[in-house]
Amino acid sequence: MMKLSVKEKLGYSLGDTASHFVWDMVNFWLIFYYTDVLGISPAWSTTIAILGTVMDAVMDPIVGVWADRTNTRWGKFRPFLLFGCVPFALFAFLAFYGPALQGNALITYILPMFIGLRIIYAIVNIPYSSLGAVMTDDSIERAGLNSYRFVAANIGQLIVSGLALYIVYYLGAQATGMDYSVMSDDALRKEFMEQTLANASVVKSSYIIGFRYLVAIFGCIGVVLFLITFFTTKERVAPPKRQDMHLGRDIKYLFMNRPWVVLTLVGIVSFIMFAIQNISATYYFKYFLDAESKSQIFNILGTAALIVAIPLTKPLVKRFGAKQLYIACSLLSGLFFCLLFFAGRNFVLINIFNCLGKISYAPAISLLWTMLADAADYGEWKFRRRTTGLCLSAAVFAQKIGWSVGAALFGAVMSAVGYNVETMTMTQIQNNPAIMDSIHWLFGIVPGLLYASCAIFLAFYNLDKAAMAQMKAGLEQSRKE
Repeated sequence: MMKLSVKEKLGYSLGDTASHFVWDMVNFWLIFYYTDVLGISPAWSTTIAILGTVMDAVMDPIVGVWADRTNTRWGKFRPFLLFGCVPFALFAFLAFYGPALQGNALITYILPMFIGLRIIYAIVNIPYSSLGAVMTDDSIERAGLNSYRFVAANIGQLIVSGLALYIVYYLGAQATGMDYSVMSDDALRKEFMEQTLANASVVKSSYIIGFRYLVAIFGCIGVVLFLITFFTTKERVAPPKRQDMHLGRDIKYLFMNRPWVVLTLVGIVSFIMFAIQNISATYYFKYFLDAESKSQIFNILGTAALIVAIPLTKPLVKRFGAKQLYIACSLLSGLFFCLLFFAGRNFVLINIFNCLGKISYAPAISLLWTMLADAADYGEWKFRRRTTGLCLSAAVFAQKIGWSVGAALFGAVMSAVGYNVETMTMTQIQNNPAIMDSIHWLFGIVPGLLYASCAIFLAFYNLDKAAMAQMKAGLEQSRKE
């Protein structure tokens, strides 16, 4: 068994904190920033997000194949972190820069910047995710490694989802001379904006500058964290010595890999849910609850619940096995997220159900990546071909397609019910039953049902405890030959 030190686990985990500084800015705030700050229509904002995500997804298997065929003194995957971290930070800044442009000119600027960000994200993040699969060959040890990873990831998410707007309010107010107390208070900001067009323009500028500075700070911190990951980790699991580099065979055996197929379907459904839930939450708090800033509290509590519960993954996997644990997580969390719908405008109940849902689902977050690494082992055991980069990247490709579908569904529903921040006031939006009902359903029932449906796919996952033991023994024998 390849044991990992605490130092190496911590070092590896910081790479996901760096990723989430940008990934969660896109997930939680991008569409809101493009529609409600820059004034781009929901249809165009969603189109930009989808095009970027599709380009990112297309790049995933390309980068996976590229990484599998990379051989350097640093290994296959670590060099991508070393040389990709600075371009990653730069494109993040440019995607959120918010230049003084309007209409088609603004879209012409944003589209290539955002697509560039998603391409460089794939170049950095696919090798990072693959790295965890080759640091150790033990599934339980991988579960522990991924627990560290996703605690660190959710700390990044906590900062972005829970504190980003407050930081934006502060940095923007400082730059424009606005009173922070007005900028950070939903009612005062709304009243201030509706007084004059000049006031609304000042608030818009404050938002843009705040987002601009915030992403610059996150990008610089991310570069440092990626470098720490590079210098503190080591690749140990190598492909079979006699394995050829025939891409056609790699792809053929990938689709014959039953665990990978099941987990890929689970990933698609999960990311449709993530997209709908994350995007709708901002709109739910702004319009349904009339309390935009309270979304920060919601995000902080939900992410804190994840951080508390993720370390339970390793002991629970030891006791129940990965498959059984994942099924239980999906069903229970689906129930709690459906209950968000029935909490209505009760802020306390909303947070209780959200925290219970996040606690229930927390082990599944790290389990998915542990099980994908096991699927790479399964390919080596069953077909004598190890394609870690392709296995992980193709699954991530599917997940991003899922995210694109979720974002597209959200945008399509909102457009269909007439939502347009450029032609409607906030009061008109709140008095429109079709818009408000759509936001309500997309926040609760729809994500809850999607969470629960993952259990159906997992019933076909064939790596239970007995199969894992047989596979491990077979791999140990073949690697000695």
